[in-house]
Amino acid sequence: MRYLTIAFRVLLAAMLPAVLLAAEPPAPSPGSALQLEVRGAIGPATSDYVVRGLDAARDRGARLVIITMDTPGGLDAAMRDINKAILASPVPVATFVSPKGSRAASAGTYILYASHMAVMSPATNLGAATPVQIGGGGGAADDPPAADDAPGEGKRTPGTAMERKAVNDAVAYIRGLAELRGRNADWAESAVREAVSLTAEQAVAAGVVDFLAADEAALLATAHGREVRVQDATLALDTAGLAIERYEPDWRTRLLAAITDPTVAYVLLLIGIYGLIFEGYSPGAVLPGVVGAICLLLALFAFQVLPVNYAGLALILLGVALLVAEAFVPSFGVLGIGGMTAFVFGSILLLDTDVPGLEVSRAVIGGVGLAGAVALLGMVTLLVRARRRPVVTGREGLAGELAEAAGDFTGEGTVYLHGELWQARSRGPVRKGERLRVARVSGLVVDVEPAGTTPVERKNP
Repeated sequence: MRYLTIAFRVLLAAMLPAVLLAAEPPAPSPGSALQLEVRGAIGPATSDYVVRGLDAARDRGARLVIITMDTPGGLDAAMRDINKAILASPVPVATFVSPKGSRAASAGTYILYASHMAVMSPATNLGAATPVQIGGGGGAADDPPAADDAPGEGKRTPGTAMERKAVNDAVAYIRGLAELRGRNADWAESAVREAVSLTAEQAVAAGVVDFLAADEAALLATAHGREVRVQDATLALDTAGLAIERYEPDWRTRLLAAITDPTVAYVLLLIGIYGLIFEGYSPGAVLPGVVGAICLLLALFAFQVLPVNYAGLALILLGVALLVAEAFVPSFGVLGIGGMTAFVFGSILLLDTDVPGLEVSRAVIGGVGLAGAVALLGMVTLLVRARRRPVVTGREGLAGELAEAAGDFTGEGTVYLHGELWQARSRGPVRKGERLRVARVSGLVVDVEPAGTTPVERKNP
């Protein structure tokens, strides 16, 4: 025991320096740059991801945030949420259009203008910042502006009054961002009014972006020593040797991205509606009702943050109601065809936006419509067959059935029919046990004839 105690003390003495070194706080790191990736259409999930990323950069003490971007555009509300977070960020933000072949179109252009630094890779482009949801126009349009008009100088915005309001609002917004960051405000206005675009090299020459960079390492090297305005203060960037730390979206952002995908939200809506309908058909089944309620709530949440056309949603609900009514009302397909038509048109009109990537898949709409049409055809076929089948219940169903004479009789007697004793009439003599066929029913009396005769054809009344 004594030797064990001595050995334990020697081991403790040997471990003490390592314990003390481990207890010392780590040396401060040289800093890091937090990288966010924005790919595809900008929607609610994108804004949630970027806002959370900027908060994480502030909490971790990052020196720079790099938003690597490749987007065709997105929703105005999501873009403005991102820009608000960038403008309020205490950490400088560099939006980087990368890799080669990427673009920052529409909403991406606004985010570039809002960022502290705007950087592009070679062979990329930006612009076309006209609000796309009004691009189709409507009503009488003004003549387009002349090509040699200077941006902002007496130019007329084409379109209806509502379209002009939207365009002028977008122009004022992007000019304000350009003046804040010291970038080319006139070109920004032309990007909104005329949907013009620039290559990366042209953007640098026009003063739209700050510089070109082949990759993130080149961006950090070029940005070192540059001065930017961060929350009304001038900050000299120290980006030399910064480690790039990638910020991954958490489960909440991934879930939001999944359910706010327009096609997924559309499918959730259908599952929710039909789940509740099946629960109504089979009370107590529980599973269809539970799954339907959950999916319906998720779909309603998604449509709350997506630009939903409520006329389209109403057409979908009307179509489902007509399809359900077809199963109860013998319209021979009239209600069903009307329901399918309303359903398909409502699905196409469901989202009030033309942003690429933010529309319900036409293939899914076609598949759902085709499945509904097949189900409707099957339902109508069954109804027609049921209509043509002979009646098997009630008095009409007794015509043509076989009966057995309960005894000998001529004229009137009794027969066994469906296990019951019925009064019967016959034109000829009948022997006990003879097989007879019911010709017609008159009150509580059946007219019978020998079973060998041609049976009476029974039809639906």
